[in-house]
Amino acid sequence: MARRTSAPQLALTTVTAWLVGLVIFFPILWMLLTSFKTEIDAFSSPPSFLFFDWTLENYVAVQERSNYLAHAWNSVVVALGSTLLAMAIAIPAAWSMAFSPTRRTRGILLWMLSTKMLPPVGVLVPIYLIYRDVGLLDTQLGLVIVLCLSNLPIVVWMLFNYFKDIPRDILEAARMDGATVGKEILYILAPMALPGIASSLLLNVILAWNETFWSLNLSSSQAAPLTAFIASYSSPEGLFWAKLSAASTMAIAPILVLGWFCQKQLVRGLTFGAVK
Repeated sequence: MARRTSAPQLALTTVTAWLVGLVIFFPILWMLLTSFKTEIDAFSSPPSFLFFDWTLENYVAVQERSNYLAHAWNSVVVALGSTLLAMAIAIPAAWSMAFSPTRRTRGILLWMLSTKMLPPVGVLVPIYLIYRDVGLLDTQLGLVIVLCLSNLPIVVWMLFNYFKDIPRDILEAARMDGATVGKEILYILAPMALPGIASSLLLNVILAWNETFWSLNLSSSQAAPLTAFIASYSSPEGLFWAKLSAASTMAIAPILVLGWFCQKQLVRGLTFGAVK
């Protein structure tokens, strides 16, 4: 019999959840408020929370100084391109390891995950030199490839865990009916693991959108995404907090909206297979 949660415990859990949520959301709220301040108000001490002269001059200045739409388009292309490429590689790889495992499968998965522990700066020089020689520096394709490879281990691990919870008998029945590998993945595996695939896709988009290291080092002007757009407001003259906050708000707004509308799907996918 399931134990019922008492009213005080439920109230304590609710209050704690709200407090944790507010603590996490507060930096975003502070950044949003700072974007509407003047530079003087942004540096005021003690800081003002609501009572200051609200202004849109920072957003106007950001638009005049930088081409926001060009950076946003680069972010969209790089995030979606790297995600689709990663999914095209990860789905067959996870399918193979989940339904045709060998004694080396676990070791391969651990090796793939271990690559995420390598500091990116450790491979920056060889990747930069390769990109320079093949003409991929400051290109959308170059960022798509490196972000795909960077996030691929996480996507493969997630999909592997989703796929291994699907009954093997269903796939074996499809094979007996003459289904090819492509049809098995497309018409049977993909619909059954759709929540997991969707959550992996969304997580990869978020990771690619927020990637900073490779964006700053492998792009300059033509393919620079919104992360490079934000970094451009850090200059030798100092930080312009109000303008930096406006640029950051404009950069994270699209991904915040996407996360808000897709939160149910994301949570459903992340908990896929947790309850039998």
